[in-house]
Amino acid sequence: MSIEIKIPSIGESITEVTLASWLKGDGEQVNEGDILCEIESDKATVELPAESSGVLTIKAKEGDELAIGAIIGTLTPGAGNAKAAAKSAPAKEATPAKAEAVATGGAHPSPAARKILAEKGIPADEVKGSGKDGRITKADALSVDHKAAAAPASKAESSAPPAVPQKATGERVQTREKMSRLRKTIAARLTEAKNSTAMLTTFNEVDMHELMQLRKKYKDSFFEKHQVGLGFMSFFTKACTQALKEFPNVNAMIDGEEIISHNYADIGIAVSTPKGLVVPVVRNAEALSLADIEREIKRLALKGRDGKLTIDEMQGGTFTITNGGVFGSMLSTPIINIPQSAILGMHNIVERPVAINGQVVIHPVMYVALSYDHRIIDGRESVGFLKKVKDLLEDPARLLLDI
Repeated sequence: MSIEIKIPSIGESITEVTLASWLKGDGEQVNEGDILCEIESDKATVELPAESSGVLTIKAKEGDELAIGAIIGTLTPGAGNAKAAAKSAPAKEATPAKAEAVATGGAHPSPAARKILAEKGIPADEVKGSGKDGRITKADALSVDHKAAAAPASKAESSAPPAVPQKATGERVQTREKMSRLRKTIAARLTEAKNSTAMLTTFNEVDMHELMQLRKKYKDSFFEKHQVGLGFMSFFTKACTQALKEFPNVNAMIDGEEIISHNYADIGIAVSTPKGLVVPVVRNAEALSLADIEREIKRLALKGRDGKLTIDEMQGGTFTITNGGVFGSMLSTPIINIPQSAILGMHNIVERPVAINGQVVIHPVMYVALSYDHRIIDGRESVGFLKKVKDLLEDPARLLLDI
């Protein structure tokens, strides 16, 4: 008797998912616990394990959009497994995956990983797999450096004369690619935020001199004690949590005709991943030390890069911080992460002339932006909040002493 493989429930608000990739082939013998496929929701990618051993029969294609509970395949357990495995064995000998496994000493990429590596032009034998039996997973393929493709395959190849450049043919290529579920959700939420809020942005600048001196002085001893780097994000997060206490409406949100206030600060940290922008949440950031914040941000960022964030790690949040400065942005107007009411945008640090006690000196300066929903946050509160953040960062002693 066959066992149906169904799309499981992966979150309260999620009713539909995309079948991202099959990690096992049709007719392949699988063992209980083996990862059969990856399913992608608008918030995370989830691996689906086999409930029992058996021969896999695939009934849904990669890229299909499926409802929760949809049947995507079956597993045929029992004595028939050996017969099905033996029947499919000769065919498997000739498959590209089998050939890759021989060439790479036993490891071979999953279907999704194989596609990504092909797009990057990186041979599978140059990638170390982290999956079962050294299998190259989708996360391995996404994280591998593009430079691997440029490495010479052999001494003979590297010493070969350079290829004669081809003349431009004038060919103009246009490609069409279906948007991922995550990208569609990002687009819909950003459009909704622009259309459903009275969004306004206020700006200020932060003299980073004192903060950078403090970080330079203590970053080595900080790392030795806490085993995590001392970055600027923890200072900005801590400054925001203190400013939110003084201006609670910036930490509130509108629900219909009611205002929901929070006596805690769950800070969303926008993280850029190969699939798009995600916003994992640092819970109760107001109660965490700088080291605790740095550890949590690092943990969430690594999981986001590898596509391992869970639904719970991205739900909620009362305020968001986004750092376009890591990409070189000088100034921007970030879009509110609804249903929140405000978002802080950090930017790059540039040396600029600053007047100090009547003298012009060169200091590192960062422009900061606060986008907010004017329906709930007044100009006095938005400007006051940003000024508080600026004051705390320019005098880190106040930040550390909570004054």
